[in-house]
Amino acid sequence: MKSSTQSNPRRKSVLTVREIAVFAMFGALMYASKAALDALPNIHLVGMFVMVVTVVYRVKALFPIYIYVILCGLFGVGGFGVWWVSQVYIWLPLWAVTLALPREMKKGRAMVVYPLVCGLFGLAYGTLYAPGQALMLGFDFKQTIAWIAAGLPFDVIHAVSNVAVGLLVLPVSKVVMKLEKSR
Repeated sequence: MKSSTQSNPRRKSVLTVREIAVFAMFGALMYASKAALDALPNIHLVGMFVMVVTVVYRVKALFPIYIYVILCGLFGVGGFGVWWVSQVYIWLPLWAVTLALPREMKKGRAMVVYPLVCGLFGLAYGTLYAPGQALMLGFDFKQTIAWIAAGLPFDVIHAVSNVAVGLLVLPVSKVVMKLEKSR
């Protein structure tokens, strides 16, 4: 009889030690890149990194994404405040859409699709963020729509900057895939 402390060699773990380290580094990189660009309104690399880790690691990309989310709560200006609630779900649509894309796309198509998806996410960010804000702040439907409308200029900035950084999704994911294959 095996004790509960012995591991079953046939049981496959969810993550390898290497994956834990890589995902922690990606989560920290996402947070550091966001913190470095915090002075700029809605301009950051997080959407690009969400897409890169999803292209490369597929479903397991949720690990670095949620490491980033937790780091935002731990070290972000507002801590685990009202703003943070939306962070719990806001990255899921970008992850899901990226996951639904073909893993291997022709270069020309990928160089259009990835920035487009990243940009559309930036444009939709305020609308996606609104339910969490409405829930936490007690907004009714009219107030929620007003909140979304007031944020549209920032969503446009977010969309334009996301298109620009979205151009990095393909080259960065190719480098990460090459590194993964070479280990």
